[in-house]
Amino acid sequence: MGRPLLILLVCALALLLAPTASAAIVEHSFHVQNLTINRLCNLQVITAVNGSLPGPRIRVREGDTLVVHVFNKSPYNLSVHWHGVFQKLSCWADGPNMITQCPIRPGSKYTYKFKITGQEGTLWWHAHVSWLRATVYGVLVIRPKSSNSYPFPMPYREVPILLGEWWNANAIDVENQAIATGAAPNISDAYTINGLPGDLYPCSRNQLYKLKVKTGKTYLLRIVNAALNSQLFYKIANHKLTVVGVDAAPGQTVDVLLAADQHVGSYYMAARPYSSAVGVLFDNTTTRGVVVYEGAPSSSRPIMAALPAFNDTPTAYRFSSNLNGLKGGPHWVKVPRKVDHKMFVTIGLGLEPCPANTTCQGPFGAKFSASMNNQSFVIPRRLDLLQAFFFKVGGVYTTDFPVKPPIGFDYTNATIIGNSSNRALFFAPKATKVTKLKFNSTVEMILQNTAIVGVENHPMHIHGHNFHVLAQGFGNYNPATDRKKFNLVDPVMRNTIGVPVGGWAVIRFTANNPGVWIMHCHLDVHLSWGLASAFVVENGPTPATTLPPPPRDLPKC
Repeated sequence: MGRPLLILLVCALALLLAPTASAAIVEHSFHVQNLTINRLCNLQVITAVNGSLPGPRIRVREGDTLVVHVFNKSPYNLSVHWHGVFQKLSCWADGPNMITQCPIRPGSKYTYKFKITGQEGTLWWHAHVSWLRATVYGVLVIRPKSSNSYPFPMPYREVPILLGEWWNANAIDVENQAIATGAAPNISDAYTINGLPGDLYPCSRNQLYKLKVKTGKTYLLRIVNAALNSQLFYKIANHKLTVVGVDAAPGQTVDVLLAADQHVGSYYMAARPYSSAVGVLFDNTTTRGVVVYEGAPSSSRPIMAALPAFNDTPTAYRFSSNLNGLKGGPHWVKVPRKVDHKMFVTIGLGLEPCPANTTCQGPFGAKFSASMNNQSFVIPRRLDLLQAFFFKVGGVYTTDFPVKPPIGFDYTNATIIGNSSNRALFFAPKATKVTKLKFNSTVEMILQNTAIVGVENHPMHIHGHNFHVLAQGFGNYNPATDRKKFNLVDPVMRNTIGVPVGGWAVIRFTANNPGVWIMHCHLDVHLSWGLASAFVVENGPTPATTLPPPPRDLPKC
């Protein structure tokens, strides 16, 4: 039957196809506006790009320059992030709202222009303002230069599989209600495969994604988890899926080979949530599509995939911890041995005091919050971080993000934490604190999950960089024993790491990309609560390592 895939929050490697003689300029226009579509027995107005869900597919080759003209015809502020793209010397195009740009206002436009360098595979793009990402997203495929080839057999066809999350409501309203009340947001109503919920949901029998295959052929599935607040298991009935890449690096986006080697017939593909937090409401439904073999009778009933239980942490961990990098493959980077900046960073949920004369619906009458090293990140309001850094504007951020938590404690022991009299554990201060890094310095970060207010897997994403995942495990990180587990030979490279529920992960990267790069949990509800920080990477010694000025059409603050 094969193991299921756990698609955490992001997209995968796939070294791909067709020769090209020289780099090209690839140009697209995104018209972002309201779209009314019929889902789950309801007509729902969503924000969409070019009238489609998911949005347009973008295909480029390494070395190409991508130019995307974004016209914001929606009623909301907008920015677009190119998830996993390095943005070497083009940090102005990275896209996170109030980090590298101010938003594109309704009725305005902005052109993202950047060169694709040192990357091949499957990435994606999505809105990076509020919860617009729920419906504003699409796949970004980077094919290799003609001199490169795959380290696996050439597939017959490549197929994007975008997993999404659907609300029978305006996602922005759902977020705003949660922020106002301090409670957890309303859960979603469905999951989707390429925008379609599948036949297990009401009024959705004909909204089922179908993949037609030929016996004996091999297909490259480029799987992207675009779900807003959910991590997902994914499986195809009776078929094995061979992982050939993650995060467009030698993980979280996952590229797999599907061999059409079963009896002619129909087989369901399905996705359902992996929910590691105990006692927390979640959308416990299943989306499915169908793989149909050429020649299968129309009356054949598809075989259903057996998915893991929603809380099957051993399966989730076994998948993510058994990935290795393709040592010596295209764009392989050796693990840096000298570490210049060591950080021990706690991550998890907490609380925020309820404002005076207000009723809050979070735990203990407070509001939900989240933090890293007991600092809950506040996104600036008057000027984005990158302009503040570039033009040396004070008062926007401080560079004193701590390299360790203010106090040590039994991080994953919920009983001890719950009996603690240390109020600071629960109520982290709100601030915009970042870490300043010298160009080309090496950072080692131990990410330690906490159980202050619940405990769950957190998919942590860094913009502008890939990192090596040296080790991961459960419980509290123990330097005496866990450093011996470091893989310094062929660790997987990613831009997102799912820090295990009640556990830890160790990552290492080189800060060789000047600019401001946010690091955050890719469950958007946790980002809005403050589970984030940022790195300010200084310029290098040469013009080729110095961030150029912003483009003229950068949105005004």
